[in-house]
Amino acid sequence: MTAAPFAKAVLDWFDQHGRKHLPWQIHRDPYTVWISEIMLQQTQVQTVIPYFERFMDRFPTIEHLAKAPREDLMAHWAGLGYYARARHLKATAEKILLHFEGQFPKDRATIESLPGIGRSTAGAILSLGFRQRAAILDGNVKRVLARHAGIEGWPGHSGVLKVLWALSETRTPLDRSDDYNQAMMDLGALVCTHRRPACCRCPIIADCSAHQEGRQDSLPTPKPPRQQPVRNVWMLILVHPRQGLYLEQRPDSGIWGGLMSLPEFESINDLEDWCQRHNAGKMRPRWITSKRRHTFSHYHLDFIPVVAEWIGDEDVPWPHGRWVLPDALQGLPAPIDKLLKDPKTLKPPSMENLIA
Repeated sequence: MTAAPFAKAVLDWFDQHGRKHLPWQIHRDPYTVWISEIMLQQTQVQTVIPYFERFMDRFPTIEHLAKAPREDLMAHWAGLGYYARARHLKATAEKILLHFEGQFPKDRATIESLPGIGRSTAGAILSLGFRQRAAILDGNVKRVLARHAGIEGWPGHSGVLKVLWALSETRTPLDRSDDYNQAMMDLGALVCTHRRPACCRCPIIADCSAHQEGRQDSLPTPKPPRQQPVRNVWMLILVHPRQGLYLEQRPDSGIWGGLMSLPEFESINDLEDWCQRHNAGKMRPRWITSKRRHTFSHYHLDFIPVVAEWIGDEDVPWPHGRWVLPDALQGLPAPIDKLLKDPKTLKPPSMENLIA
């Protein structure tokens, strides 16, 4: 199937079966396309929808986003993960407000120069937001093209990626490229799925290499396996009877960058040293809760929470953090939010887990 019949088959399918009522499709402009595309990176549509709606209520324009306090932005992003995406959103909004009067630039090179925007996201903004002809290559599109053309190799390898981009550029039509790009994403999400694709409903099945050769499960080629390293840390849950929980803002770089979270330590000795420096006899005996694991894309984080109660003066300065009442807890990393909402977390365990 050549480029023109391929695009026609995809568009005909989209007209009948494509998604047209997602929140970011109702008023489609460069800003809403940009926000939705960033949120949808490595995140399912159904997960993104409520986040997108809350986000747009709070930050309806680039100016609102650029001028918003960072802590407010991170609170609206908490739970979506990959927090560098949120930091890049704000940095880009600030640049657009400063250099482009709050309006998205319309050329690919300038869009790709903005923080957190790559080639595929730029293509989505141009085609879906500005109705310009531009190719995209997100995960769904990679899967459709790799299966249809029988492309071997992991799409993360530069050589394979180059071939897939050439296919995407060739097959993107001059007319209705916005609908075509949305159709390709829908086709990958709804029909040509990662597991158990619904080939019988596919509009391009007639000459799909993967279908003809029975290789739907092996294409695209999976990422080569790699053992995930494990990082072990200790986290302090410091409670005040009236002031709530003690939280610190994490550095911009690294996991959960910019979010409020629990003080974190590489060892129990480091945690004990911190307690002694701040203590002056004002902390009650502490206890250890069960180890928990959170898995990131490139490693496992095993963390052991340690609970303590502060009984000292309320006006003691805390230069690196602050007290937060339970009903004001928001914008926390998802694993920490889950930990603090667990009723067992603050319940003293058996005596052997107490720290003297």
